Amino acid sequence: MKKNFLAISAVLASLLGAVNASASEEVITWTCQESKQFKTTGNTEKVRLTWESKSYDLERQTSLPGSLRYKNTNSGYDLVVLGNKAMLFNIKAGVRLADFCQTADMKSGKLPHLFAGAEPFVQN
Repeated sequence: MKKNFLAISAVLASLLGAVNASASEEVITWTCQESKQFKTTGNTEKVRLTWESKSYDLERQTSLPGSLRYKNTNSGYDLVVLGNKAMLFNIKAGVRLADFCQTADMKSGKLPHLFAGAEPFVQN
């Protein structure tokens, strides 16, 4: 009985730790043309996109120089991030969902947070 209690306590502690770690991730709001908006959390390799109250995990893809691209092939969501804007597509439906999206930092002339530490975007 005591072993079961300790095992359950360890599992709960690890789950609560994981929840706290995710809660501390910074949520970034992107404001787009036509009053559209989405949010992201994550890093250069994997992004969680929240669009219209639903969340999707997007993986980094190979992209053209000067850009980052994140895609979820199951949902069709495709986020392309350039130095001065981002665009959100649904490649399954063949539509651009949001255009000229920027974070607050981007509006002040800074690179998108996703570029931090990503080659070739490391600033000197």
